[in-house]
Amino acid sequence: MGQTRTPSKPAKGTERGGNRVSRWFRAIGLFVSQILDELRKVVRPTRNELWNYTIVVIVFVTVMMAIVSGLDFGFSKLIALVLGDGS
Repeated sequence: MGQTRTPSKPAKGTERGGNRVSRWFRAIGLFVSQILDELRKVVRPTRNELWNYTIVVIVFVTVMMAIVSGLDFGFSKLIALVLGDGS
């Protein structure tokens, strides 16, 4: 009379409802639905904003290329002077 029964453990693989395969498919479905929810929050730029961003990126990359090219040219001339190659 004074004994309490402990609930029996569920079968292996069914702890969280369903077998492993169905839980896997539910997890994939949840993942995809979360991706779609996040994509709905994305604000797409207008045509004008997109054009401005493109110009900014092109100008920035061009400036960085010029800086790196100038440094490369300068360092190669410096190394040539140090090592005695007169060309």
